[in-house]
Amino acid sequence: MFYARSARITFENLLETLDHLVGKAIDAGLPDDVLEAKLIEDMFPLELQFRVALNQVLLALNQVGEKVVPLEEVAYRSLAEVRQRIAAVRSLLDAAHTAAWADADARVDLTLPNGVRFLMSSEEDIRDWIVPNFYFHVTMAYALLRNAGLAIGKMDFMPHMARYKVAPE
Repeated sequence: MFYARSARITFENLLETLDHLVGKAIDAGLPDDVLEAKLIEDMFPLELQFRVALNQVLLALNQVGEKVVPLEEVAYRSLAEVRQRIAAVRSLLDAAHTAAWADADARVDLTLPNGVRFLMSSEEDIRDWIVPNFYFHVTMAYALLRNAGLAIGKMDFMPHMARYKVAPE
């Protein structure tokens, strides 16, 4: 089941990114009120960017991973709590065996809180809804932390790439 394995690796990599970013923010002494940061008034604050990103993994587990796990609904109050929640979601993902995920062509019926409804396959749900949303909110968290003064660069967005690094000849 290629789509499930690919999604799981993507989730693992970006959960590592989130943990890395929050760890750097904590180590740099960013205050917890950074969780209120926005780039523009009508966007979600940093706290909600983290929460919605984590909820994408939980949605995947619920919609196609044959799990029933509650979504993150309570606002995070500190960077340390964000890090704890990332660890909790990573543990849930670790326990979810992709062999048990729905077949790629199984139907997903997704209704958003605003009433918009989507009917698609499991593979389409992961590829076209979950993963793009996950990347979007992780990217927004990165941008908000960088805008708040955290010294981060592109490799902080992709710490998983370190495992592929080759020493120069």
